[in-house]
Amino acid sequence: MASLDIGIDLGTANSIITLSGKGIVINEPSVVAYDRKKGLVVAIGDEAYQMLGRTPEYIVAIRPLKDGVISDNTMVGVMIKEFIKKVNHNALVKPRVIVCVPSLVTDIESRALVEAAISAGARKVCLIEEPIAALIGAGVDISKPNGTMVVDIGGGTADIAVISFNGIVESTSIKMAGNRLDAAIIKYIQYKHKVLIGEKTAENAKIKLADVFKPIGRTIEVKGRHLLKGLPEKITITDFELKEALEDPINEVIGKIKEIFERTPPELSGDILSNGIILTGGGGLLGGLDKLISAKVGAPCYVAENAIESVARGIEKAFKFSDELLDGFREISLYRYR
Repeated sequence: MASLDIGIDLGTANSIITLSGKGIVINEPSVVAYDRKKGLVVAIGDEAYQMLGRTPEYIVAIRPLKDGVISDNTMVGVMIKEFIKKVNHNALVKPRVIVCVPSLVTDIESRALVEAAISAGARKVCLIEEPIAALIGAGVDISKPNGTMVVDIGGGTADIAVISFNGIVESTSIKMAGNRLDAAIIKYIQYKHKVLIGEKTAENAKIKLADVFKPIGRTIEVKGRHLLKGLPEKITITDFELKEALEDPINEVIGKIKEIFERTPPELSGDILSNGIILTGGGGLLGGLDKLISAKVGAPCYVAENAIESVARGIEKAFKFSDELLDGFREISLYRYR
């Protein structure tokens, strides 16, 4: 019987599904629409995202993960089951499944995820933490006793970890990621220009203009509603303003990186000076962030290739050497459940 490997990257904003031999097959919002009267899933992913704020009271369209933490075990389980069914069209084939979980996941949440995958037809379920998957996806050989630091900045959390010999030596997770950066831009423009802009507008400005290391005076026009006039307003903002807006949340990340260094054994700290700090996740693409971290911390820092997809690609690669990972991953739930 043909084998099937399914990787699931559960993100606050989006969930990415990989399939053996095909790579990434689904990249959709982490949203579930559920009919409470009938007890049925109405939609997941893109279709459910369109329903946010537009459903009758008996149909709920929700994001079951918030700030990198599972906020609704039941809905996360439903979402996993539906994603597996969406890519596994042959009920006779029992897939192996690896689910990437937030660093702050609890044992209860872990078991709920495993049971959801098993009920969807999986024959073996593994859980893997985001920093591990991110480094594997970035092409780093984590099996050697050689320290590497990864900073994975997603939509809801930033995970910072030092990894050596297949295991996490030191790690932390903070609720500072893409959503917080967008909120900081909105708050800054609201305070300075008395204009309220939307999340998508803030995100677009962040992607196209922000440089947190060395802005040069570039500008972009944004549209919103003037708080005093109550009318539509168009203003021009500069990359200098965005640097100022993002200063506090970025300094929070850098502060946590320094804390991890303080707890890391000297030998591994020396390794990181040679290997560098690897940025993954959508937040890792923030303009100038790699240069700023390098300047503040004193270690080289660079953005991983395909940073947004590093975690998903790491999950896909993990199937190929799961036997080697089994002995080293003592701190996570890889193959804890059968």
